[in-house]
Amino acid sequence: MDILAQATKRKNDGHPVISMAVGQPAHPAARAVRDAAAEALRHGRIGYTDALGTLGLRRAIADHYQRRYGTKVDPARIAVTTGSSAGFNLAFLSFFDAGDRVAITRPGYPAYRNILATLGLEPVEIPVGPETGFTLTPQALEAAGPVAGVLLASPANPTGTITGRDALKALIDHCDSAGITFLSDEIYHGLSYRGDETTALSLSEGATVINSFSKYYCMTGWRIGWMVLPPDAVRPVERVAQSLYISPPELSQIAACAAFDATEELERVKDGYRRNGRLLAERLPAMGFKIASPMDGAFYAYVDASRFTNDSMQFCLNMLSEIHVAATPGRDFDPVEGHKTVRFSYAGSQQEMEEALDRIAAWVS
Repeated sequence: MDILAQATKRKNDGHPVISMAVGQPAHPAARAVRDAAAEALRHGRIGYTDALGTLGLRRAIADHYQRRYGTKVDPARIAVTTGSSAGFNLAFLSFFDAGDRVAITRPGYPAYRNILATLGLEPVEIPVGPETGFTLTPQALEAAGPVAGVLLASPANPTGTITGRDALKALIDHCDSAGITFLSDEIYHGLSYRGDETTALSLSEGATVINSFSKYYCMTGWRIGWMVLPPDAVRPVERVAQSLYISPPELSQIAACAAFDATEELERVKDGYRRNGRLLAERLPAMGFKIASPMDGAFYAYVDASRFTNDSMQFCLNMLSEIHVAATPGRDFDPVEGHKTVRFSYAGSQQEMEEALDRIAAWVS
């Protein structure tokens, strides 16, 4: 976020900044989504809804699981949230007690660690790499000692790794047998280019899924997401949600219902990510950046930049100040090895990606 703030300031000062730092789609929300919101503003009063969200959106999400995965989900198990960030807060507060240990990957999304620590929980960062398929395994979990919960993202941020069905089943089965709460971050579902994109809901009714309209559906600023909960967790989550948020924004809920009808437009956007990903996968290694993990999904290239730096933060600051390209230093994702890694987001336009890569190539050479 420090890099992003400086990039924004430089852009406001008139510099030709290209951001490859933030995981935000360049494409706006789909036309159907914007039309639904505009119609609601013209004709409706926007106010509070039920804490778990409108029944219409919860039913639409349940229908989505049936269509996309062939998995039947009772709308009563669905909680609409103020983005996936609220989903993490609600899950951590509802499922764990202060002092509980919760396993996450290293590298991984830094907000997991920060939210857990803020709530008095202990994040247990388990290193993942080629030897574990860049994902958590039952063996790695056992080696980490007793934990109350596991949080796994697939596709993952920053690595883009997809945990395939067999590996995901083995991990969930291990958690079920050991009495460990399993949380599945599926915020990048829909943005898979290879591999087996599997929802945890198809493998266990005891798993909790957290998802969002931010990434595939291009609705970051609308702050709307959802959870699918075990039946006995719905009421506890609802009670915490009532106290913390009252309800998700009604306008965003109305708009989100229309997102499921915009697949054709959103698949075109995804095709652009696919092209951008191939471009980075070809050009970054040619410059000397080693791709650190498979680019299976999401819209990130996580690279080893040790040929150029042992301080990824300073490297990214220099790149921003000298050639006006913003990227994310790896130290937030990995406090141990992140000083030599950088994450490049390719969620922008193809023209932006080509121009940014040309600048970087000239700069590092």
